[in-house]
Amino acid sequence: MKEDLKRAMKMLSAALEMEEKGRTFYERAVSICKNDMGKEIFQMLMEDEDDHMVRIRSIHETLSGKQSWPEHWKELKATHDDLGLVFEKMVKKRGVEIDVDTGALDALDTGIDFEAISVEFYEKQLTKATDPLEQEFIGKMVAEERGHHAALTDMKFYLSDPAGWFREKERGGLDGG
Repeated sequence: MKEDLKRAMKMLSAALEMEEKGRTFYERAVSICKNDMGKEIFQMLMEDEDDHMVRIRSIHETLSGKQSWPEHWKELKATHDDLGLVFEKMVKKRGVEIDVDTGALDALDTGIDFEAISVEFYEKQLTKATDPLEQEFIGKMVAEERGHHAALTDMKFYLSDPAGWFREKERGGLDGG
């Protein structure tokens, strides 16, 4: 059990560092992005990274006391449940006419890469986890990071080709259904 605890503490330290870097990146992206929707999404991602850090610190603190995996992290809810749905609502309000700046597209590329790395990190950690609460925590992190990745990928598609995004997302209009 002691080795599992050491491994989990090391994983949480690495996760915290990764989430801090993500938050710093999204904070910078908010400041350079000229597109309002981009600013809003990057702000939400920054807040989600804050939520992740609170969750990780809470677990780390409990495990530092040589206790077992806590359940209290489950009470620390994410600020945004599904960024993909939030993004879709934003797009439907704005429509096809948008202003796109290269800073937003570059930030999206970096964010997409960052979230893919995060998903990969947590998936790798999931294979090593032995405690059911640890597995549940890591599974939740994988799901949230995948949601971030999907939202950023969707946003890049929309900003690069708004009409194509609407064609794909609103398929019913094309096939009569």
